[in-house]
Formats: sequence, C-alpha cells, structure tokens
Amino acid sequence: MCPAVVGDARDLPEPDDTFDVVQLLGPLYHLPDPADRQRALAEASRVAKPGGLVAAAAINRYASLFEHVTYAHLHTERIHNSVSKILETAVYDGSRGFTLSYFHRAEELVTELGASGLENVRVFGIEGPAWSLVKAAEQQPGEGPTDELIASAMDAARMAEPYPELLAASSHLLAVGTVPVGSAGRRP
Repeated sequence: MCPAVVGDARDLPEPDDTFDVVQLLGPLYHLPDPADRQRALAEASRVAKPGGLVAAAAINRYASLFEHVTYAHLHTERIHNSVSKILETAVYDGSRGFTLSYFHRAEELVTELGASGLENVRVFGIEGPAWSLVKAAEQQPGEGPTDELIASAMDAARMAEPYPELLAASSHLLAVGTVPVGSAGRRP
C-alpha cells in the first residue's frame, strides 16, 4: 500500500504499471488548460497496470446553471453573467467564491480519456437529474428533504444512467476507462 503524498497529477512520481485503479478526483476540474488535463490523464494511464481502471471526476458544464436556479440567484446580474461565461467558455476564472475551474460536458470526458489511450470509457452522472430538488429542499428552514424525496432522487439517478443525454443534468460526472492490455511499459 502506498502512503498518500502531495504531488502534481501531471507528473506522478510512481513507476509505470503500479496500480490496479487510479483515481483523479479533482485534477481535471482544476486544470483549465487542455494540455494539462491530457498530461494528468496520460500520467494516470501510465501508472495504472494494463487492464487497470482510471476513474476521473469532473464538474458538469451545466452544474452552475442548475445550482444558481436552485438557490434563486440566477436572475442577479453578477451570477447571471458568471454562469453565462461558464456556459460559453467552460472556465470559471476563480474571481469569487470558487477556484479557477474547468467544467466538462460528458462527451468531452469520453474524448479526453480516449485520447489518453484508455478504452471502454463510460461516463456516469454522480447525483443524477434530481439533485437540485434535494438542494432546494435543504434550503427550507426546519424542513429539509424528506426520505421520500431522497429515495425518488436515488431512483431518478439509477433510471437516468443508461441515457447519456441525461448526464447533462447531474452536477458531477465520473468517467471510467480501462488501460489496454498489452500496453505495459508505455510512456506518454
């Protein structure tokens, strides 16, 4: 077992073909430059064993739109302009409240993981299409989401999974791909 270390996803210190599973739970949305994201994915692929999995999390391009509607902020000029810019450019500049970030579309994740040499790439919506309803219920003073709403939101997430067009409604995405067998010793 490897201890946790502070590092850079674009330059991992581990040797080739070390891990059965490599998780990128943050780097892709903190790397707005496509070359940096590609380097992080190449490094994850390099340190995974042939046949191993690489799992990469991303923030959905449309998450801020749904979130700010949920909190009833979208109509304000500052939020409206910020969300519009994210939708147009996929980048949040980090000027207020959240850090410099890149927001993916599901098909971009598939393309980026495939370009790093991963096969059988699939993308999953983490929260599913009803997450904003749960968030809205959390905002109700003294109430919060009911068990029935949580159960329905979970069912919605499971029901949406086979329909790629519904990935756009989930706040976070998880892409999973397999390192090709017979690719030992590969270097980006």
